[in-house]
Order: sequence, then C-alpha cells, then structure tokens
Amino acid sequence: MACNDANQPLLSGLVTPETRKSNGDGPKKKRRIRRVRSAPLADFVPIVTNGEEALPRSESIFGRLNPSLTKVVLVLTLYLGLGTLCFYTTRNQIRGDKTNGILDAVYFCVVTMTTVGYGDLVPNSDVTKLLACAFVFTGMALIGLLLSKAADYLAEKQEILLIKALNMYKKVGECEVLKEIETKRVKYKCYTTLILLVVLILTGTIFLYKVENLDLVDAFYCVCSTVTTLGYGDKSFSTEGGRIFAVFWILASTICLAQFFLYVAEVSTENRQRALVKWVLTRKTTNVDLEAADIDEDGVVGAAEFVLFKLKEMGKICQNDISLILEEFENLDVDQSGTLSVSDITEAQSGETKTP
Repeated sequence: MACNDANQPLLSGLVTPETRKSNGDGPKKKRRIRRVRSAPLADFVPIVTNGEEALPRSESIFGRLNPSLTKVVLVLTLYLGLGTLCFYTTRNQIRGDKTNGILDAVYFCVVTMTTVGYGDLVPNSDVTKLLACAFVFTGMALIGLLLSKAADYLAEKQEILLIKALNMYKKVGECEVLKEIETKRVKYKCYTTLILLVVLILTGTIFLYKVENLDLVDAFYCVCSTVTTLGYGDKSFSTEGGRIFAVFWILASTICLAQFFLYVAEVSTENRQRALVKWVLTRKTTNVDLEAADIDEDGVVGAAEFVLFKLKEMGKICQNDISLILEEFENLDVDQSGTLSVSDITEAQSGETKTP
C-alpha cells in the first residue's frame, strides 16, 4: 500500500447526511461510476466533422515535435564540438593507435562520454587527464538527462509500427490500436528497444567481422564489451572507417541497452502493481473494510467512499494526496456549502487575481 492509513477517514466532512438523504429520494436505481468527461481516455472518442467521424491522433504518438530533441541535438553537437577541439589541440599528449587527428578526437570523446574506455587511446599528460575527467562527468550527465529522453521519444514513435505489425492479420481499427498502446505502453517500449538492440548488436558484429577483420567470436565479444561499457581494450575499432562507424554505433548501442534495462524495470514494477490491483479486487470485503471505508461514519458506505477506499488499497492514492485535494476543494468552496458551483469558482479565482 502507498500509505499505512487505510483505517483513517479519507474525506472526513465531505459527504454530509443531508446529501445522502437527497440522493435517496425517489425510486432507487443502481448507481454507476461514470468516467469523467476530462479523463485521458476521452482522447480516443471520435470527433464528428462535417457529418463524418474523424479519429483524433494521440499526441504522444503522432506528429508531435518533441522540443527536447532539438535541445539534445544542440547540446550533443556542442559537447562533441568542444571535446573534439580540446582533444585535437592536445592530440600529441594522447598516446595509442591513431588514424586521423579530428576523427580520433571525436572517437575519443564518444568513448569517454559513454564510459567504454577501450584503452586504445589514453591521456598521456596532466592536461589531457584533467580534460578526460571533465568530459566523462559531463558526458554521463548528458546521457542520463538528455539522450535517454530522446531514446524514449524515438521508442514511442516506433510503438505504433510494432502494434500494427502484431495485428497485421487482424481487423483492428486505429482506435483499438491506440487503446492497446495506452494500456501496454511500457511493455511495447521494452519490445521495441529489444528489437533495436538486437539489430545494433548484429550490425556491430558484422561490421567488425567484415571491416575490422576480427573473427566472428572476437567481433561479438567486442560488441558485448562495448554495449555494456566494459571496454577491456584488447579488441576495439582501429581503422579509420571503423572509428567513423563507432562514433554513431557506440552512442546508439550503449544508450539502447540502458533504456532496455530501464523498461524491464518499469515492466516489473507495472506487473507488481497489477498483481496488487487484482488482489484488491478479488479478495473478500470484510466488516473491517466497510468500517474503514465509511467516511462520514454513518454505518453506510456509498459508491464514492468505496471507490476511494479501494484506490487507497491499490496504492493509487494515499492520505496525503486526499488531504491536498481536499485543501484545494475547501479553498474553492467560498460559501462553505460543501459543494462547488460556477459562482464559487469565479469568486475564488477573482480573489486570487486581486491578491498581490
């Protein structure tokens, strides 16, 4: 549970006996909890335009330009540009297997940034060692804060293709596809990243086998030591063409592996949450549960009280969340009637505007 306060009143004072009495007038009907009109799933409701239904595209999947992508490109370009300039200037203070001055500087930046550290190029002076220390920390921060977000965004973009491929032979509409993505988003991100990771591993192995002339086992060994940032250094990219390939491949493969493990952890957490929800919904309700769910302590549990109690058990909300929402409700309830109206909202907002 999110909070160990299941026996505490959830919204004490919010439901009044008068309200209950008014709800009991007239013939009794089976009450249903309906979805709020502003709920996220409303995005999937078709929009009628000129007499025809048009399916709105999910903003998280289609056509949205993510501002962070531009930021990532700019910051990465700045990082590699500055690193290339620094390490090219001090290239004579770096020892190891060299090919082209500028290419080696970019390659050294990427190897440092991703913490692969083959050892084929190493700092050989105090200046280059201090530069390497500075660039490894900034590089790790760049990967953690920016590049992972970009990878997550690109994985989102590929989800729709994966779902359509899985449902190729089924008559499934786009609305159903989008709903499936919304409910299984993390799982499909995990699948997408795994497929991309396998492609990158195969590509790197074939490249090392064909271009770097390593045997198949050594090529695969070098790929694994690279994507895991182990970087023993006994096998690495030593040719000019190999280092051009490595600049892009090392960035993509190391970040892809990190994202894959992140999604695996998220899937595991999601599965545990679903197991908890299933347990909460299938276990028998006891008298103790009814007593804990009874907000106004009148001996009767209403639908709203029961929903709140179950959500609290599932760990979806806790007493702190409820207290914050209740505080906002009380601030908006200007006339202290226990209900909100348009006049309450208008008066509350006008009061906030006048407050300096």
